[in-house]
Amino acid sequence: MEQASPVSASEVLAAQQEVARLAGLPQVRSACELIQVEEPRFAAWHMEVSRVAAPPFGETARAEWLAERFREIGLTGVHMDEAGNVFGVRPGLTERFVALSAHIDTVFPASTPLNVRQQGTRLYGPGVSDNGAGITAMLAVGSVLCSSRIRHDLSFVFIGNVGEEGEGDLRGMRHVFQTPRWRDSIAYSIIADGAGSDTVVAEALGSRRFEVIVRGPGGHSWSDFGAPNPIIVLARAIQAFSETPVPTSPKTTFNIGAIRGGTSVNAIPESASMKVDLRSTSMAEIDHLERALRIALAHALDAENKPAVPRGTRRPQVAQCEVVEIGNRPAGELAQDARLLQVIRAVDALLGNTAQIQRASTDANIPLSLGRQAIAMGGGGTGGGAHTLQEWFDCNGRDLGLRRILLTMLALAGAGE
Repeated sequence: MEQASPVSASEVLAAQQEVARLAGLPQVRSACELIQVEEPRFAAWHMEVSRVAAPPFGETARAEWLAERFREIGLTGVHMDEAGNVFGVRPGLTERFVALSAHIDTVFPASTPLNVRQQGTRLYGPGVSDNGAGITAMLAVGSVLCSSRIRHDLSFVFIGNVGEEGEGDLRGMRHVFQTPRWRDSIAYSIIADGAGSDTVVAEALGSRRFEVIVRGPGGHSWSDFGAPNPIIVLARAIQAFSETPVPTSPKTTFNIGAIRGGTSVNAIPESASMKVDLRSTSMAEIDHLERALRIALAHALDAENKPAVPRGTRRPQVAQCEVVEIGNRPAGELAQDARLLQVIRAVDALLGNTAQIQRASTDANIPLSLGRQAIAMGGGGTGGGAHTLQEWFDCNGRDLGLRRILLTMLALAGAGE
């Protein structure tokens, strides 16, 4: 990536002056006031959407719910694409867009009870923060914009996308940026993901995931002793791979997240598998880890298939290994002099909000990897327990997050009287 030019003091001042001018417009002040007035409506949406199941690769019911809300608040061109993403448009003066998106899928399987409950200002239940908070923020900002008379040059497109979590592998956002209409017209992407107002994800954490499957002849633990054992192949490979050195800068990690195989204590398994997660801020380091993994597997197969001394009366048959890529999230980074970064910093300064630039794996990975301007940010409030049944969200402070998103979108779109 080319080194960005440092941001000059005059550029910082210009961004701050533009955001201050925008925030002082009567229509914008009214929109910000409406955010507080409409909180009961937003809270009702939040409760409702969290009770609609959206398991991995099963987001249709929630997509249909969201499409109805898009029509209800007044967005135009509401539709679903082939991947299951939901779109709604707030037209501006041009056909270039500022996109606000939120992933509609959760990590929870279809069988998960969605016992969402409210206690005071808090919601409890699976998915209420990730990404009930993001979906609600997107709807709230869309509703406020449709209720206002703010003129803006760039149009707004609101996207409820599928496939952000786990093995969804960002498939919804990939499809958006593979579609010529959106790929060629989205100038800026803002991703509403989770709760909070204290971060800006402007650096995309890359990851690569594999399922490793080892197959062998199987057999009885006594009479077929000596046949290659897929579990032992995996054990040998894990031992060797776990000793792979990784740098602290750029930060690089690996994980063996699941192991399966075997049927009985006295049966040599016919197959065994493991799932491996590789992550780094550098795609070169991920490539290095993948090579180390494949070498460890090759050596483990050789060691199990060619015993120095036969361990039984029958000559072992060979085990084989298959490595299946189940995820590949590209890395990327927003340039320090990017307009989007200058605008969000100016908005935070105006609102007296302190936010840290962070690196994470989000839907922003896709546009950032393509050299587009994109950030991910929370939808306000606070939350915790993500990806657990004890997940929670507190709406106190939601208004700050919503004003933050609204002002950023308007500044990027060139709003005026």
